[in-house]
Amino acid sequence: MQHLAHPSPFPTGNQFLQQKFDKASYDLHKRKLEEERTLRIQQENNMLMEKISHIMRTTGGVDNRNNYDKKSLGKEKRQLESLRITEENQMILFRLSQCRPHYNVRSWHDDWLKTLKLMDSIAHYPRGRAKMQKGQGKPDKGSSCWDKGQKINTDATTHSPASNNTNATTTSGEMK
Repeated sequence: MQHLAHPSPFPTGNQFLQQKFDKASYDLHKRKLEEERTLRIQQENNMLMEKISHIMRTTGGVDNRNNYDKKSLGKEKRQLESLRITEENQMILFRLSQCRPHYNVRSWHDDWLKTLKLMDSIAHYPRGRAKMQKGQGKPDKGSSCWDKGQKINTDATTHSPASNNTNATTTSGEMK
């Protein structure tokens, strides 16, 4: 009764025979597909075997060399731009090296002295109080880290005020 479940798209005289014919045709088709698949697998296996035997016969190096030279359409323009920027930087460096500083060290020192006087005037405790507690004597009025006898050294290379202790002397004639 299986032949009744298989309706043929074409009119047939005997459905049972038509089903047998369709089944045989289908089986033949399946065998052909299986043979083609087996043949394809066999060809791929042969190819792999050839590659493996070639690797075994030779050193087995990898063929991945790329002899392509990189070409850039904007290479010349980039080089010219880099050259122009380098020349501009050299000109700026030359101008900066020719420029002399215009620091006024004397006014900086005067401003610092004014700041010290202001700090002394608004301080809760007078300067030198710690020296007095250690027993070193009385602090001088208006004493600061800058003595009036010190000379300002305006060194052009450092551009900073520095005290010159070698030229400063005390009232008793001793060197500090």
